[in-house]
Amino acid sequence: MKQPHPSELAESLREFAMSLVRDAPQSTLSRTAAATLSVLERHGPQRITTLAEHESVSQPAMTGLVQRLEHSGLVTRRPDPVDGRATLIAITEVGAKQLRDRRQGHDAAIAARLDRLSPYDRAMLAAAAPAIASLTEPHVL
Repeated sequence: MKQPHPSELAESLREFAMSLVRDAPQSTLSRTAAATLSVLERHGPQRITTLAEHESVSQPAMTGLVQRLEHSGLVTRRPDPVDGRATLIAITEVGAKQLRDRRQGHDAAIAARLDRLSPYDRAMLAAAAPAIASLTEPHVL
């Protein structure tokens, strides 16, 4: 089997990722809101500055997003035990449920696409799953 050039794989993965974004099921959460909730779920309570850096948005933009998420009951603020002047943002149970629902919608959409593949192609993707998962890990120089 001919080995594809990395640029060919990159193009295929980019097109697949973009199609997932374009065809994603409707959700009450924006992509940035979902990503922010995901960070809070995975890493625990965070400062707004940390969330802004992680999502590559300005601190004022993240402050506005956190205010909207807080108003919707998806996050709460609590004092930072290390620095009483700062606050930490934490995901609520309601926020975790909305995030789970969003993920389930995406999983169902992806599963529907996978159902269109032959058993062989699904097996090939299953074999590639560990490599694909490693691409989602942060790159450390």
